Amino acid sequence: MQGLAQRVVATRPDLVNSDAAFGELAWNWGRGHASDGGGWPRRLWFSGGDLVAWGWAQLPRRVRRNDGSVRDVTDAYLAYQVHPDHAGLVDEVIAWYDATAPGVERTVLPSAADTFGLARWAAHGYVTDPASLGDTGSWTQLNVRDLADVELPALEAGFRFRTADEAGPEAAVLAHLNAWAPSAYTAESYEGVRQTAGYRGDLHVLVEAPDGTMAASTVMWLDKANRTVGFEPVGTHPGHRRRGLGRAMLLHGMHLARAAGATHATVACLGAPGHPAARGLYYGVGFRMFTRDAPLIKTAPTR
Repeated sequence: MQGLAQRVVATRPDLVNSDAAFGELAWNWGRGHASDGGGWPRRLWFSGGDLVAWGWAQLPRRVRRNDGSVRDVTDAYLAYQVHPDHAGLVDEVIAWYDATAPGVERTVLPSAADTFGLARWAAHGYVTDPASLGDTGSWTQLNVRDLADVELPALEAGFRFRTADEAGPEAAVLAHLNAWAPSAYTAESYEGVRQTAGYRGDLHVLVEAPDGTMAASTVMWLDKANRTVGFEPVGTHPGHRRRGLGRAMLLHGMHLARAAGATHATVACLGAPGHPAARGLYYGVGFRMFTRDAPLIKTAPTR
């Protein structure tokens, strides 16, 4: 699946939505397959020996978080990718999804640039998700910048950059929980992430505060075939926000990525006007929107 993402990026990068990117696939699978994998059916389509399409459904489930709370997910979601040379397979992907998640509300995030795919989803009864409309809409944009000229990062006195290789697994997990609590992320989740193709502990950046708190973190995913690096996820401890840590961490990460051979970097964020924080951070270090998704929904049949 990551290999297909690399091939699509090489020819039609505008067709890769955030959930089908090289790094996002590894991040999502690694952190969740041990706990949620039983509700994640997948289907692969091949042409000869080459993977040319896949569908990955996430079915209704209960998510347990580190603060003891639970969240019930009652709808189904599909991540998918179809190579543009085999675009007609999208009808098979849709049929498989409808058969795999019958009787529940179904959502999907095709690329807004995929005019053929959007027409086929519409033909199968999928419409624009109302939750994606308005200033607080839920659509995601993918941002990109080149790494030819990256300014030097600046941290407040006493803060320092670490890598997951240097700081160790416990610090890496804590950094994520500090930024995203409440979260379902665990030591087991991180071990799954470490086992995925493309994970590198030397490209997993942490910011440590003077008191030892893990104040910010990001994982960078290096796609060597396309010489790109994707940041996913990016987060800062609530008690350390508005101190420039995210900005410094991204700039530091871009220097590490360039040293590793990357020429471009990508990062995703919510794109609607009512979600300015992450977008402002990314625009402030040179990213600009490259493409976006087009959230669709098919409501559950009424009884």
